[in-house]
Amino acid sequence: MSNRALQVLEFAGVLEYVAGFASSDAGRQAVFALEPSADPETVQARLTTVDEAGRFLTAREAWTLPGFPDARQAIRRLGVEGSVLSPQELHAVGGVLAAGRALLGSLNEAAELRTLAALASRLLAARGIETAVVRTVDAEGTVLDGASSELQRIRTRLSGAHNRVVAHLERFLDGVDGRYRVPGASVTIREGRYVIPVRREGKRSVGGYVHDESASGATVFVEPSSAIELMNGVRELERAEAREVLRILRKLTDSCRPLSAELARSLAALTEMDRRVALARVAERWNGSVPEVGGGPLRIRGGRHPLLVASGIDAVPFDLDLDPDERVVLVTGPNTGGKTVFLKAVGLITSLAQSGVIPPVAPGTRLPVFRGIFADVGDEQSISDSLSTFSAHLRNLQEILRDADATSLVLVDEPGTGTDPKEGEALARALIETLAERRCTAVVTSHLGGLKRLAAPNNRIVNASLHFDGERLAPTYRFSKGRPGRSYGLAIARGLGFPQDVLDRAERYRDRADARLDDLLESLEEKERRVARVLAELDGERKRLTTLDAKLGEREEDLRRVERERTARARTDARRLLLDARREVESVITVLRKRAGAGDSLRELSRAARRTVEEAARALQEPPAAASVPPADEAVLTEGARVRIGAAGALGEIVAVEAERVVVNVGGVRMSVAPGRLVPAGAAPGERDVQSDARTSGSVAGGSWTAPDIEPVTELDLRGLRVDEAELSLARALDAAAVADIGELRVIHGKGTGALRARVALVLERDPRVEAFESARPAEGGYGVTVARMR
Repeated sequence: MSNRALQVLEFAGVLEYVAGFASSDAGRQAVFALEPSADPETVQARLTTVDEAGRFLTAREAWTLPGFPDARQAIRRLGVEGSVLSPQELHAVGGVLAAGRALLGSLNEAAELRTLAALASRLLAARGIETAVVRTVDAEGTVLDGASSELQRIRTRLSGAHNRVVAHLERFLDGVDGRYRVPGASVTIREGRYVIPVRREGKRSVGGYVHDESASGATVFVEPSSAIELMNGVRELERAEAREVLRILRKLTDSCRPLSAELARSLAALTEMDRRVALARVAERWNGSVPEVGGGPLRIRGGRHPLLVASGIDAVPFDLDLDPDERVVLVTGPNTGGKTVFLKAVGLITSLAQSGVIPPVAPGTRLPVFRGIFADVGDEQSISDSLSTFSAHLRNLQEILRDADATSLVLVDEPGTGTDPKEGEALARALIETLAERRCTAVVTSHLGGLKRLAAPNNRIVNASLHFDGERLAPTYRFSKGRPGRSYGLAIARGLGFPQDVLDRAERYRDRADARLDDLLESLEEKERRVARVLAELDGERKRLTTLDAKLGEREEDLRRVERERTARARTDARRLLLDARREVESVITVLRKRAGAGDSLRELSRAARRTVEEAARALQEPPAAASVPPADEAVLTEGARVRIGAAGALGEIVAVEAERVVVNVGGVRMSVAPGRLVPAGAAPGERDVQSDARTSGSVAGGSWTAPDIEPVTELDLRGLRVDEAELSLARALDAAAVADIGELRVIHGKGTGALRARVALVLERDPRVEAFESARPAEGGYGVTVARMR
């Protein structure tokens, strides 16, 4: 890989952003150490480890990597025989052991993630040594009193000795002549020994050993002779403490020494996990997807420049999909159109992926593994003249032409600049054609008009552009492959207020071929805008239809549910009605048998039974004006009272009053009726007294009879029924229509063979309640529907 190419692509800047997601210095250094690999298996393995780390984090949102210190120096010293680690170094070793144990516990819960399971096998968990370190030293580098009983005993004695020395010196200071005493003086320490401050002229009077003096020399710090012996005892205890501390540290170091290699592996595993977590978190931050590695030409979906994403800029994603016969992408268009950003984005996406960093791309991205990445981007002049700029570009292009081959990615920004435009264009054309012949994967940006005509079938060169809004004179950064971009040079000058006569003259000097190409591109852009608007409208309509379809589906499901509920309820009601009808029929049969035994004629009995059933049916029918007549009050609902069932219903006599029903004798038939349906007999004075029919019908002492309600309809669908079933359904519908006073009935029978339509016509023709019938109008069903008008 070309280090200069990575430098101009700002690869280190991206790694710096990624390193910010690491939690340790070692992890950040591991991120900075990343560099592209040319081995496809290595690249795939790197990306797999990051992907598994991301899956691990996704399942554990609140998980964080255990903190661990940089113990590399301490672990290296462990490998030196006879060395003794300092308390700080031992504490760092303990921190590595604690972090390794905690991480091992977390990774054991994710054994299905192969790469993390392999990482877990490198972690060291030595709880005994970890506990010994915690009990011996702390984070400040202090050996704790509890490290040994001897150390605790020595420190107890040492503390008492210190107190005795301080108390002696304080008493001594109180006895010093006031002329030699320093105001506010107290016992202090100089050169590790306790001293008292006195004025210089009192030094001989106090006696003892002078350890220090003040900056002005007016005060000296004296250790009195009486305190020297006490202080010597303190120093002896301090030496004993130091010997015990050294013994403790040596013992603990010797305990850790056999684990030095395992500690190094565990620390490396912790560092590697920190790096993987950082890479996984940055992939989540910029919504990256693991690309397919190797095989086929370059294909980038939803690519964005990593540094733009890191800066919080809402970068416009681009798709770059090369066909097998396409190698060189020539991106043309105006300056400030985003060509250089696009070129760097392609380079960074590939170099990051080959370094094991999931780039900001969408699913479906396929990246070949390039053995070399070369770039000539920007101005590397060292002095401000065109020759130096051109020379710098030539040096870079020379390196590219020397080393680039079919396994290389070449990125060239504005070749041929810094010299005569015609010569520069010729050089750029030669470079592009050479790269295409070598089958290099290359992205070349330019605004030279002559290069736009290079692309042709089978020459491996394809045009591309980044859109520019000619009306706003602002880039849109939308990438489009397959056509060149316009330069917009004159349009931008016009937008900046250039004199019109100068612009007109410049227009005349333009190359006619370039002008025609720009006109063609302008026409194409306008058509694309119109198509984009239409597609946006169609997409909106599609979303609206999808929403409506979902609502219709919900409504259909609701209707099916209601239909199921009503069907179940109808079956229950029908069964109840059939059972009631059976009881009533059996009751009538019993009465008929009794009367037949009494000698009544069969014809008279049949007529009486028919009249009884008809009277009961009329009594159960709800009259239209029933709501206008008040129901009978409790005073009327007594045995023997005369009532009507409904406002114009049958007249009857109350036989019995039950809890929620009233038994009424109507025409010799006893019926159980709800109290709310009964009205006083005087509510309809013109009604014929049907009780007189009892003379012919006799006294029928049967149970109650309830007629099934027939639901009147204005439209009857007979499709799918057999002829006899259709005839029965039509007869019932005609009965209901006649009772409900419906003027018109539509019968849907379909066209089919015509048999069902013929039977419907026959039934309607024979029924005296039908005034006329005819086929429906064509718009309403035609010959598939018959409309019957009722009398």
